[in-house]
Amino acid sequence: MELADARRRRADRARQVADLLRREVVHGGFGGGHLPLESALAREFGTSRNTIRDALDLLRDEGLIERCPGVGTTVAAEKYPHGLHRLLGLAETLREHGEVTNEVRAMGLIPPPAAVRGRLGLPPGESVVYVERLRRLNGLPLSLDLTYLVREVGEPLFDADLVHNDVFVLLERIAGQPLGVAELTIEAVNADPHTAAVLDAPRGAALLMVERLTHLSDGRPVDLEFVRFRGDRLTMRGHLWRNTDDPGQ
Repeated sequence: MELADARRRRADRARQVADLLRREVVHGGFGGGHLPLESALAREFGTSRNTIRDALDLLRDEGLIERCPGVGTTVAAEKYPHGLHRLLGLAETLREHGEVTNEVRAMGLIPPPAAVRGRLGLPPGESVVYVERLRRLNGLPLSLDLTYLVREVGEPLFDADLVHNDVFVLLERIAGQPLGVAELTIEAVNADPHTAAVLDAPRGAALLMVERLTHLSDGRPVDLEFVRFRGDRLTMRGHLWRNTDDPGQ
């Protein structure tokens, strides 16, 4: 029992250390991409080197770091920050980190499923424009986007440059008014075989699944998206205010 308790405490402490190290890795806190020696980390966190090794193993399993004999521990991959402060397209959000390009994998006018028709507030028999895009950042697959658009703003996209433009930017030009508000849901899902192949990710890899219903400034819903982000290449960030005096803040 005492041995089991000791193992559990070590595992708990390793997770705590991994959480703190993960933030530094993701935010570029380690200059040159090298993490400190295990002995230095043990002193910093006031724990054993075995616990530090366990914490580093957790980050290695997430694909964030590499551990090489004679080289040490290095950052393996960069995660890009996706802000949740404003309603922006992917290229607008990540413009400081490189070029976003889009591969249109499917596009057409389709009869919407009832769930899509209901979310977009469409009458029976009304078609929608469906667009499926693979989105890359600096050439690396980042997300698979499935988008349903009302015909009024969707049909003009057939003649638009979807390879180099965010749909949001094009929608505002077409509608002649800005986008207003979006309803957002984020959850973790595992990559199905098809999505994994498209995103060049391992089967079952962790993905960030974003469902977003976007309205024009006049309140009309026009864009329903299901976006699967590679969880090892993107992190969501935002600011939250607790202000009960001003619900509109």
